[in-house]
Amino acid sequence: MTSASESQTLSKPAPRFASIGSPYFGIMLACMAVVLILSNIGAAKGVVFGPIITDGGFFLFPLAYILGDVMSEIYGFKVARKAIITSFALSAFASLCYWIIIVLPGFSDDYGTAKQAAIEGALGPVPLIVLGSLLAFFAGQTINSWILVKMKARTGERTLWARLMGSSGLGEFVDTLIFCSIAASVIGITDFGSFLNYLLTGFLYKTGVQYILVPVTSLVIGWIKKREPSYWA
Repeated sequence: MTSASESQTLSKPAPRFASIGSPYFGIMLACMAVVLILSNIGAAKGVVFGPIITDGGFFLFPLAYILGDVMSEIYGFKVARKAIITSFALSAFASLCYWIIIVLPGFSDDYGTAKQAAIEGALGPVPLIVLGSLLAFFAGQTINSWILVKMKARTGERTLWARLMGSSGLGEFVDTLIFCSIAASVIGITDFGSFLNYLLTGFLYKTGVQYILVPVTSLVIGWIKKREPSYWA
Protein backbone atom coordinates (compact mmCIF):
# COMPACT_ATOMS: atom_id res chain seq x y z
CA MET A 1 0.00 0.00 0.00
CA THR A 2 1.47 3.38 -1.00
CA SER A 3 1.23 6.59 1.02
CA ALA A 4 -0.36 9.79 -0.27
CA SER A 5 3.02 11.37 -1.00
CA GLU A 6 4.18 8.28 -2.89
CA SER A 7 0.97 8.28 -4.93
CA GLN A 8 1.54 11.92 -5.89
CA THR A 9 5.11 11.09 -6.93
CA LEU A 10 3.98 8.13 -9.03
CA SER A 11 1.22 10.14 -10.71
CA LYS A 12 3.44 13.12 -11.55
CA PRO A 13 4.08 13.15 -15.30
CA ALA A 14 7.67 13.18 -16.52
CA PRO A 15 8.85 16.59 -17.79
CA ARG A 16 8.58 17.11 -21.54
CA PHE A 17 11.69 17.43 -23.70
CA ALA A 18 12.15 17.54 -27.47
CA SER A 19 14.54 15.53 -29.60
CA ILE A 20 17.25 17.35 -31.57
CA GLY A 21 16.06 16.35 -35.04
CA SER A 22 14.77 19.81 -36.00
CA PRO A 23 17.00 22.71 -37.14
CA TYR A 24 16.37 24.84 -34.04
CA PHE A 25 18.93 23.09 -31.85
CA GLY A 26 21.68 23.39 -34.45
CA ILE A 27 21.04 27.12 -34.85
CA MET A 28 21.17 27.70 -31.09
CA LEU A 29 24.34 25.60 -30.74
CA ALA A 30 26.07 27.60 -33.48
CA CYS A 31 25.01 30.88 -31.84
CA MET A 32 26.28 29.74 -28.43
CA ALA A 33 29.69 28.76 -29.84
CA VAL A 34 30.08 32.04 -31.76
CA VAL A 35 29.06 34.11 -28.73
CA LEU A 36 31.55 32.26 -26.52
CA ILE A 37 34.42 32.67 -29.01
CA LEU A 38 33.75 36.38 -29.56
CA SER A 39 33.34 37.08 -25.85
CA ASN A 40 36.73 35.42 -25.20
CA ILE A 41 38.40 37.80 -27.66
CA GLY A 42 36.60 40.81 -26.18
CA ALA A 43 37.48 39.78 -22.63
CA ALA A 44 41.19 40.34 -23.35
CA LYS A 45 40.51 44.09 -23.13
CA GLY A 46 39.87 45.76 -19.79
CA VAL A 47 37.01 48.28 -19.86
CA VAL A 48 36.27 51.09 -17.38
CA PHE A 49 32.97 52.97 -16.98
CA GLY A 50 33.72 55.51 -14.25
CA PRO A 51 34.16 53.41 -11.07
CA ILE A 52 33.00 50.21 -12.79
CA ILE A 53 35.62 47.72 -14.04
CA THR A 54 34.71 45.06 -16.58
CA ASP A 55 36.02 43.63 -19.87
CA GLY A 56 35.22 43.94 -23.56
CA GLY A 57 33.13 40.78 -23.66
CA PHE A 58 30.65 41.91 -21.01
CA PHE A 59 27.80 42.61 -23.43
CA LEU A 60 28.05 39.24 -25.18
CA PHE A 61 28.44 36.58 -22.54
CA PRO A 62 24.94 36.72 -20.98
CA LEU A 63 23.58 35.63 -24.36
CA ALA A 64 25.37 32.28 -24.01
CA TYR A 65 23.58 31.64 -20.71
CA ILE A 66 20.22 32.61 -22.18
CA LEU A 67 20.80 30.15 -25.02
CA GLY A 68 21.77 27.55 -22.43
CA ASP A 69 18.50 28.15 -20.58
CA VAL A 70 16.48 27.75 -23.78
CA MET A 71 18.21 24.48 -24.71
CA SER A 72 17.94 23.07 -21.18
CA GLU A 73 14.23 23.84 -20.98
CA ILE A 74 13.37 22.42 -24.39
CA TYR A 75 15.86 19.57 -24.88
CA GLY A 76 16.90 18.57 -21.36
CA PHE A 77 20.13 18.35 -19.39
CA LYS A 78 21.92 15.70 -21.49
CA VAL A 79 21.44 17.62 -24.73
CA ALA A 80 22.37 20.93 -23.07
CA ARG A 81 25.52 19.29 -21.70
CA LYS A 82 26.47 18.21 -25.24
CA ALA A 83 26.03 21.81 -26.39
CA ILE A 84 28.23 23.04 -23.53
CA ILE A 85 30.97 20.51 -24.35
CA THR A 86 30.78 21.30 -28.08
CA SER A 87 31.06 25.05 -27.46
CA PHE A 88 33.92 24.31 -25.05
CA ALA A 89 35.78 22.30 -27.73
CA LEU A 90 35.22 24.89 -30.48
CA SER A 91 36.47 27.70 -28.26
CA ALA A 92 39.60 25.67 -27.46
CA PHE A 93 40.10 25.05 -31.19
CA ALA A 94 39.78 28.78 -31.87
CA SER A 95 42.46 29.44 -29.25
CA LEU A 96 44.78 26.92 -30.93
CA CYS A 97 44.21 28.71 -34.26
CA TYR A 98 45.12 32.06 -32.67
CA TRP A 99 48.39 30.57 -31.40
CA ILE A 100 49.24 29.16 -34.85
CA ILE A 101 48.47 32.52 -36.49
CA ILE A 102 50.80 34.27 -34.05
CA VAL A 103 53.76 31.88 -34.50
CA LEU A 104 53.57 31.73 -38.30
CA PRO A 105 56.44 33.74 -39.84
CA GLY A 106 55.27 37.12 -41.10
CA PHE A 107 56.67 39.76 -43.42
CA SER A 108 59.83 41.42 -42.11
CA ASP A 109 59.14 44.95 -43.37
CA ASP A 110 57.90 47.72 -41.06
CA TYR A 111 54.25 47.10 -41.93
CA GLY A 112 54.57 43.34 -41.35
CA THR A 113 56.36 43.87 -38.04
CA ALA A 114 53.72 46.34 -36.86
CA LYS A 115 50.93 43.99 -37.85
CA GLN A 116 52.63 41.08 -36.04
CA ALA A 117 52.88 43.18 -32.87
CA ALA A 118 49.22 44.18 -33.16
CA ILE A 119 48.09 40.56 -33.61
CA GLU A 120 50.21 39.44 -30.67
CA GLY A 121 48.76 42.22 -28.53
CA ALA A 122 45.17 41.41 -29.52
CA LEU A 123 45.24 37.61 -29.63
CA GLY A 124 48.24 36.78 -27.43
CA PRO A 125 46.33 36.99 -24.10
CA VAL A 126 43.34 35.10 -25.50
CA PRO A 127 44.53 31.54 -24.67
CA LEU A 128 44.64 32.43 -20.96
CA ILE A 129 41.26 34.14 -21.26
CA VAL A 130 39.96 31.03 -23.01
CA LEU A 131 41.31 28.81 -20.23
CA GLY A 132 39.43 30.83 -17.63
CA SER A 133 36.36 31.08 -19.82
CA LEU A 134 36.24 27.36 -20.58
CA LEU A 135 36.55 26.28 -16.96
CA ALA A 136 34.04 28.90 -15.87
CA PHE A 137 31.61 28.25 -18.73
CA PHE A 138 31.67 24.49 -18.23
CA ALA A 139 31.11 24.70 -14.47
CA GLY A 140 28.58 27.53 -14.51
CA GLN A 141 26.53 26.31 -17.46
CA THR A 142 26.42 22.76 -16.12
CA ILE A 143 25.12 23.97 -12.75
CA ASN A 144 22.66 26.32 -14.47
CA SER A 145 21.29 23.59 -16.74
CA TRP A 146 21.11 20.97 -13.98
CA ILE A 147 19.16 23.25 -11.63
CA LEU A 148 16.72 24.30 -14.37
CA VAL A 149 15.97 20.71 -15.39
CA LYS A 150 15.61 19.57 -11.77
CA MET A 151 13.14 22.39 -11.13
CA LYS A 152 11.22 21.44 -14.27
CA ALA A 153 10.93 17.87 -13.00
CA ARG A 154 9.12 19.25 -9.94
CA THR A 155 6.92 21.87 -11.62
CA GLY A 156 6.36 20.58 -15.15
CA GLU A 157 5.39 23.30 -17.63
CA ARG A 158 4.37 25.71 -14.87
CA THR A 159 6.44 28.63 -13.46
CA LEU A 160 8.96 28.86 -16.29
CA TRP A 161 10.01 32.28 -14.99
CA ALA A 162 11.00 30.74 -11.65
CA ARG A 163 13.15 28.11 -13.37
CA LEU A 164 14.92 30.72 -15.49
CA MET A 165 15.61 33.00 -12.54
CA GLY A 166 16.35 30.26 -10.03
CA SER A 167 18.96 28.55 -12.17
CA SER A 168 20.79 31.73 -13.16
CA GLY A 169 22.07 33.00 -9.82
CA LEU A 170 24.30 30.13 -8.70
CA GLY A 171 25.47 29.28 -12.20
CA GLU A 172 26.48 32.86 -12.94
CA PHE A 173 28.25 33.27 -9.59
CA VAL A 174 30.37 30.13 -10.07
CA ASP A 175 31.12 31.14 -13.67
CA THR A 176 32.09 34.71 -12.76
CA LEU A 177 34.24 33.69 -9.79
CA ILE A 178 36.28 31.17 -11.80
CA PHE A 179 36.65 33.41 -14.84
CA CYS A 180 37.59 36.58 -12.95
CA SER A 181 40.14 34.71 -10.83
CA ILE A 182 42.03 33.69 -13.98
CA ALA A 183 41.36 36.65 -16.29
CA ALA A 184 41.96 39.52 -13.86
CA SER A 185 45.76 39.48 -14.07
CA VAL A 186 45.64 39.01 -17.86
CA ILE A 187 43.80 42.30 -18.41
CA GLY A 188 45.88 44.18 -15.83
CA ILE A 189 43.93 43.90 -12.56
CA THR A 190 46.46 43.45 -9.75
CA ASP A 191 44.91 44.73 -6.49
CA PHE A 192 42.11 43.11 -4.47
CA GLY A 193 39.78 46.13 -4.59
CA SER A 194 39.81 46.20 -8.38
CA PHE A 195 39.36 42.42 -8.48
CA LEU A 196 36.33 42.63 -6.19
CA ASN A 197 34.91 45.40 -8.38
CA TYR A 198 35.48 43.25 -11.48
CA LEU A 199 33.89 40.18 -9.84
CA LEU A 200 30.79 41.93 -8.47
CA THR A 201 30.25 43.97 -11.63
CA GLY A 202 30.41 40.84 -13.76
CA PHE A 203 28.08 38.84 -11.54
CA LEU A 204 25.49 41.56 -11.04
CA TYR A 205 25.51 42.56 -14.70
CA LYS A 206 25.22 39.02 -16.11
CA THR A 207 22.52 38.01 -13.64
CA GLY A 208 20.68 41.31 -14.08
CA VAL A 209 20.60 40.98 -17.87
CA GLN A 210 19.24 37.44 -17.60
CA TYR A 211 16.54 38.53 -15.15
CA ILE A 212 15.53 41.52 -17.28
CA LEU A 213 15.31 39.32 -20.37
CA VAL A 214 13.28 36.55 -18.68
CA PRO A 215 10.06 37.69 -20.47
CA VAL A 216 11.87 37.60 -23.83
CA THR A 217 13.49 34.25 -23.05
CA SER A 218 10.09 32.86 -22.05
CA LEU A 219 8.56 34.03 -25.33
CA VAL A 220 11.37 32.43 -27.33
CA ILE A 221 10.99 29.16 -25.43
CA GLY A 222 7.23 29.18 -26.00
CA TRP A 223 7.69 29.93 -29.70
CA ILE A 224 10.13 27.05 -30.20
CA LYS A 225 8.05 24.63 -28.14
CA LYS A 226 5.07 25.24 -30.42
CA ARG A 227 7.21 24.48 -33.49
CA GLU A 228 9.09 21.47 -32.14
CA PRO A 229 6.94 18.50 -33.21
CA SER A 230 8.76 16.09 -30.89
CA TYR A 231 8.16 18.28 -27.80
CA TRP A 232 4.46 17.47 -27.71
CA ALA A 233 4.77 13.93 -29.11
